[in-house]
Amino acid sequence: MELRPYQREAKEAIFQEWNKGNKKTLLVLPTGTGKTIVFSGVTSDCVRNGERVLIMAHRGELLDQAADKLNKSTGLGCAVEKAEESCLGSWYRVVVGSVQTLMREKRLKQFKSDFFNTIIIDEAHHSISDSYQRVLQHFDEAKVLGVTATPDRGDMKNLGSYYESLAYEYTLLEAIREGYLSPIKAQTIPLKLDLTGVGLQAGDFKTSDLGTVLDPYLYQIADEMVKCCMNRKTVVFLPLIKTSQKFRDILNGKGFKAVEVNGESQDRTEILADFDAGKYNVLCNSMLLTEGWDCPSVDCVVVLRPTKVRSLYSQMVGRGTRLFPGKDHLLLLDFLWHTEKHELCHPAHLICENEEVAQKMTKNIEAAGCPVDIEEAEIKATEDVVAQREEALAKQLQEMRNRKRKLVDPLQFEMSIQAEDLANYVPAFGWECSPPSDKQIKTLEKLGIFPDEIDNAGKATKLLERLDKRRTEGLTTPKQIRFLESRGFEHVGTWQFDTAKHLIDRIAANGWRLPHNIVPNEYKPDFVPKHDEVIGWNII
Repeated sequence: MELRPYQREAKEAIFQEWNKGNKKTLLVLPTGTGKTIVFSGVTSDCVRNGERVLIMAHRGELLDQAADKLNKSTGLGCAVEKAEESCLGSWYRVVVGSVQTLMREKRLKQFKSDFFNTIIIDEAHHSISDSYQRVLQHFDEAKVLGVTATPDRGDMKNLGSYYESLAYEYTLLEAIREGYLSPIKAQTIPLKLDLTGVGLQAGDFKTSDLGTVLDPYLYQIADEMVKCCMNRKTVVFLPLIKTSQKFRDILNGKGFKAVEVNGESQDRTEILADFDAGKYNVLCNSMLLTEGWDCPSVDCVVVLRPTKVRSLYSQMVGRGTRLFPGKDHLLLLDFLWHTEKHELCHPAHLICENEEVAQKMTKNIEAAGCPVDIEEAEIKATEDVVAQREEALAKQLQEMRNRKRKLVDPLQFEMSIQAEDLANYVPAFGWECSPPSDKQIKTLEKLGIFPDEIDNAGKATKLLERLDKRRTEGLTTPKQIRFLESRGFEHVGTWQFDTAKHLIDRIAANGWRLPHNIVPNEYKPDFVPKHDEVIGWNII
């Protein structure tokens, strides 16, 4: 099978990481972009080099798909390590293995620790779990490739605690832009569902609580679906089997051709085949179809299982992102889940790394009231956030300018009062070198000094001491200095408080204009203290 350009780049990047000594590396590809094809190519090259490869997954369907894709794309056959089947004694160089089987101590003991040269983990976001780690630690000399569409984990354990590098990542937006996945249009449904009473379990909402909360809204949700997706092929994700079955019945009562499938369905294969063939147009399921199921003709996804786990949300939406003839986009219905406790995933989280942009994008989609292309929405939200930041910055700068106009710069104050000891001050002790305290900054600003230029506690202390002494001596305040010197008067810091107040009162009485007989730079106050009475003047 001919690899797409990004698939070739991914395969090459994986071997480069292994060659660099990063034995445990990750590959991140969105659902529908052929991650199985990529690791099949990696497997083929490893076998060609004489290696034995283990492909490991947590569900039988994933193992079957991996074996099928591997055979079709490379011609390689596989041995199986699952339940009663064993690969021991097989001549196949590739083994597909169930983690539930391999994790058992009795099973692991049958294998030497160097039996596998390479281990590939499908849906690697599960690989931090104890079951996987038990197997990986047994085969601790093997190179490891973790393959996932969704690198986040609900229990908040970081994949980076095990994997040493990210070999390659191909994003959902890149795949859509390059024509490998369907565009996504999101629509917010104006139906408020209250999640405030829902508890948490393993880092996400408790499914048992969700079923209870969701139940009263099912008829209203069905009415909204009649408006939006009556003629679409829709997959609905719900939290519980009984909720899923009840919703199926409600949808059928509204004119849909709905069917329900769950892990206990005896005729699951037949149901999925009938849905694929068009016998039904809505498929309800309680989280069964989040991984390993493909139906490219799905063109609408309804997420009625709210989640705060980005990986789970991406998996649900990924059921509808594949290309299909006549399908021009996937419609993703989003609901106004109300919660005061926890952030939850919205369409914006499929593509937004920045939470501020994601929140703005979610609000914009909600305000639109119609389907919105998520790529266009992300661009608009980014522009909005940038504009908001620029506006906030401009406002902040203006506020700083206004604030500064009302305050005296410390250097201006020192020059005005002719305080060389302040102007030449250098901190010496440790406490003096530390930043000024919040209390010092607030007090300086309250007294009329612009504090942003004061970078140490020693200088702040000296200024506050000088200001207190000037108040006791009846000399001008920083605010008087700022006002009069801004109008051209000189060395106002050497004046008496009452002298400055009298002059300011005259200016105010004249409509805040200087009296015609006063020339600021020639003005001499009625009283100026003697040279040695100027506090701090030439005293060091």
